[in-house]
Amino acid sequence: MKPIIPVVVINDAKDTVKTLSALREGGINYAEITFRTACAREAIEIAVKAFPDMNIGAGTVINREQAESAVKASAQFLVSPGFSDEVAKFALENKVTYYPGCVTPTEIMRALSYGFDIIKFFPAGVFGGLKALKALSAPFPQVRFIPTGGVDLSNLKEFVNFDKVYAIGGSFMMKGDIVANCKEAVRICEL
Repeated sequence: MKPIIPVVVINDAKDTVKTLSALREGGINYAEITFRTACAREAIEIAVKAFPDMNIGAGTVINREQAESAVKASAQFLVSPGFSDEVAKFALENKVTYYPGCVTPTEIMRALSYGFDIIKFFPAGVFGGLKALKALSAPFPQVRFIPTGGVDLSNLKEFVNFDKVYAIGGSFMMKGDIVANCKEAVRICEL
C-alpha cells in the first residue's frame, strides 16, 4: 500500500498524543506535523517519543531555521509547500529526507538538480490534479509524486492507482472523525 501522509496541524502540544493515536488507530503510520503553529517543534518531539513505530516528519518547512528545529526535534523527514534552496541544502548536508513542493517543470528540474526525485505536488487540485501529474510524468519519468491539496476520499483511488504517485498527502482525514476517515482511506488504498 502506498503511504498516506496526513498533514497534521497541532495547535496545542497537549493534543499531539490524542491526534496521533487516532491516526494510528485508523491504520495510518505517518504524520507530517506542520510548522504552521508555535508548538510544532514540541509536538514533533512528543510524537517521536510517544510513537517510535510511526514515521514523524515536519511539514510547511519554509526555511533553514525551521528545518534545523525539526531535525533537532527528531523529525524523520521534511516537507515544504514549495521548493527552498536553503532547506534542500540543509537536508543534503544532514542526510534528512526532503520532499520539496513543485508544480512546474522548472521547479521539478531544480529539485532533480539537487537529487530529489520524490516531490510534493501542491496544491494538486488547483494545479491540474491527476491530469497534470500524468503530463509531468512524460518528461520526468524518474519523478514520483506526493499529491496534496485537492485529494480526498472521493478521488483518492484514482491517485493511488497512478504508478508515479509515491504517497498521498493531505488534511482530508483530519476533518471530523479521524479514525473513521483514516480507516476509509486505508480501505480505498487497499482495493
